[in-house]
Amino acid sequence: MKTQLLPLLLLATTITLLASKSTTTADITAGMADFPQATPAPPDYPFSRAVRAGDFVYISGQIGATPDGKLAGDFDTQARQTMDNIVAALHEQNLTTADIVKCTVMIDDMAKWPTFNTIYRSYFPGGKFPARSAFGADGLAMGAALEVDCIAYAPLKK
Repeated sequence: MKTQLLPLLLLATTITLLASKSTTTADITAGMADFPQATPAPPDYPFSRAVRAGDFVYISGQIGATPDGKLAGDFDTQARQTMDNIVAALHEQNLTTADIVKCTVMIDDMAKWPTFNTIYRSYFPGGKFPARSAFGADGLAMGAALEVDCIAYAPLKK
């Protein structure tokens, strides 16, 4: 059932973009670019840390890996490191957590959900939170306790 939803979501997104009078495919692809990374992904990982598509910046899923590529210690430390990695990816693009409009959280142990929420709140001063989805996941990259990806709104200068 879940596999069948992805094509429907992609179709709905395409229809929405095509129906919009203010956004064209050229508008979206003109701003599409991989961003240079101050802290590159390990060389064997086939992804960009951040990619711009039009007015949006997509931050790849971040885990609690430290700059040396090793996972931070316990859940709390990994959660903070994950959020710090998101902040660093945003900072490389001159953005902050205030620019985030959507996050997806994948967490290995849903019993840790309240702990993560406490840590997550501290990264959004003033209680302005982006939209968010979350789900339990088993088998995250490198054995991570959680992974978070985000979308930031960053209008292109015209």
